Amino acid sequence: MMNVNVQHKAILVTINKLYRPKMTPLELYEATRGVWVLGPNREKADYVMAVYQGIVLEVYHVKRWLPACTLEYKTRKDVHDPKYKGRWEFEGSVANDIRDIYVGFFVGKGGQNPIRYRNI
Repeated sequence: MMNVNVQHKAILVTINKLYRPKMTPLELYEATRGVWVLGPNREKADYVMAVYQGIVLEVYHVKRWLPACTLEYKTRKDVHDPKYKGRWEFEGSVANDIRDIYVGFFVGKGGQNPIRYRNI
């Protein structure tokens, strides 16, 4: 597996618990976009990367950050749990401008926290 260093302002989101093989693009996006414990530095991120076992599955360009469960989820029912109060989600789209640099490459495995900031 080839390693890659993240050169963009990005948040790496490890979705090991939510991932399953043959996810649709919408399922992958919804697993990645919410509902995370994030600090104010989230606003500095241009991109969010979906990471499974250290490998980038997709890269999204962040349009805006919103309180968790502001937007509808079509493929996830768990997001409306009261324990997610105070968390965040993003609205975005596939980052076609940079995705080829990262998708399929190894960015390292994180610790217990599913969130890692890069260049922020």
